[in-house]
Amino acid sequence: MTVTFHEQILLLVTTPLYVVVIAAEILISHWKMKGFYSIKEVFNNIYLTLVNAGLDLLCRGFYLIPLLFCFHHQIISLENHLFVYWFLLFILEDLAYYIEHRIDHSSRFFWAVHVTHHSSPEFNLTTGFRSSVFQPLYRFVYFLPIAFLGFKPIDILFMFSITQIYGVLVHTQYIKKMPAWFEAIMVSPSHHRVHHASNVRYLDKNMGMVLIIWDKIFNSFQEELTAEPPTFGITSPLEEPNHKVKIITHEWENILQDIKKPVPFLTRFKYIFMPPGWSHDGSRKTSRELQNEL
Repeated sequence: MTVTFHEQILLLVTTPLYVVVIAAEILISHWKMKGFYSIKEVFNNIYLTLVNAGLDLLCRGFYLIPLLFCFHHQIISLENHLFVYWFLLFILEDLAYYIEHRIDHSSRFFWAVHVTHHSSPEFNLTTGFRSSVFQPLYRFVYFLPIAFLGFKPIDILFMFSITQIYGVLVHTQYIKKMPAWFEAIMVSPSHHRVHHASNVRYLDKNMGMVLIIWDKIFNSFQEELTAEPPTFGITSPLEEPNHKVKIITHEWENILQDIKKPVPFLTRFKYIFMPPGWSHDGSRKTSRELQNEL
């Protein structure tokens, strides 16, 4: 399955935009000696997004089948109501992303996929391209209800591509705060800095892609605090952060070590699917347990 015409147009529009804003941020960072960028991390981010994009293209022929099946069994049709159709598609797709993202943080199995996006100790525009490599294998599942509601699979994928553009642009340290009305509704760079922080208070917060309202509704919102600047990365930094295989597989290796422990089968199962940080003996703690201690 090749890139669609709509996505080709998006690439033509966004590629120059990304080049300009990333180049500007790199120059400003260098000029002001902020150290927001390093060559190795930039190349890691590019490498991960290329692997993710390649896998996504390979998987499309597979995951379009269930999406088309659901669409052909749609329960409503909104195609004659163009504005309502696209507005609802945006809302539903953004909500679907929030649900997926929250599950990625709530189950170690899915966290092992998503952790690649968080493992960089840097936070800049190229971090937005630091993809969760294996997500194309299952992300479509969250879009099945949307197709069942009467939205074309091609439109669902197009809307996801659009929201991803916004998701990339909030990966910056140069915009401190947006206007209050904006911060109340939309994901801002401030909100997303919290999401990428390894501070205990900030763990597993601000999951939204475009709208921050889901986090406020479902109690996963955390304001960025002046008194507590975010420390970027994960709580246990990678031992080999530039290893092209381990940067993707390191958490799977950790899971394998845990399920080899001489513990009951159910406990081994929990090491795979319980929240990251769960342990049977309390030797490690989940983000919620750590936050309860604050």
